[in-house]
Amino acid sequence: MQSLSEMAVEVLTTADGRAKTALGRAHAARWFAAREAGTPLPIGKAAPPLRPARPDRPELLSPRDMPRRRPGTLAGRLALLHAVGHIELNAVDLHWDIIARFADVPMPLGFYDDWVKAADEEAKHFNLICDCLESLGSHYGALPAHAGMWRAAEDTAEDFLGRLAVVPMVLEARGLDVTPGMIEIFRKSGETGAVDALEVIYAEEVGHVAYGSKWFNWLCGRDGLDPKDQFHALVRRYFHATLKPPFNDEKRAEAGLPPDFYWPLAEREITGDAAAPDEGTT
Repeated sequence: MQSLSEMAVEVLTTADGRAKTALGRAHAARWFAAREAGTPLPIGKAAPPLRPARPDRPELLSPRDMPRRRPGTLAGRLALLHAVGHIELNAVDLHWDIIARFADVPMPLGFYDDWVKAADEEAKHFNLICDCLESLGSHYGALPAHAGMWRAAEDTAEDFLGRLAVVPMVLEARGLDVTPGMIEIFRKSGETGAVDALEVIYAEEVGHVAYGSKWFNWLCGRDGLDPKDQFHALVRRYFHATLKPPFNDEKRAEAGLPPDFYWPLAEREITGDAAAPDEGTT
């Protein structure tokens, strides 16, 4: 019987975006069918790659070399959608990676339920954005993409708490801040398909941030650590940019992120390359 960790590595080592997400969705369905039957699949152990397999396109560029997007034009809106698609594909891998990479840490089955569900939803999001691009005469891979998206995963490859702090609680929380503005851009341009896709993403991303907050707090409680102090220390260690207001305080609170977690980090000095607008995870 294939373990959940082996399934995760199979997704991570599949290069094509549509094939990766189809495989991930099939594995998620298997996991939840087994859970419903009362016979959960073994978590197992498998060695995830340091970097997931990727298609030949898009070309990956340094943040400073990424062309500027001007959303008042169709070309600019296509570039924005392409950036969102790239974020979503990375999110698929990030969520399968956390399952396999930290399988040696004893966790309740509910942890795996949450991250398999999140990975499944990210796969849906990627395909929604690909459908939008194709309906507008483009496709994922037609434009360059941000090369720094996997940096947070590499930096936290040996730090479970650090991964939870930086990926769902910083990068995905950033998606809650910026997605309403993107929805408005496409609403004004009359591109209802993109509006519908982004509204699905926006609604479901709250849950992904909440999973991060829930399990971060759970691990801190198990180990007798103060969650807020740990969060501040880990973000300062692993996140190489300043947190950027304005923040969506309402949705962040809904996801279990109180303001005293992120506001104290908003004004600190940048310690590395500033995060590009499309470096967040949604």
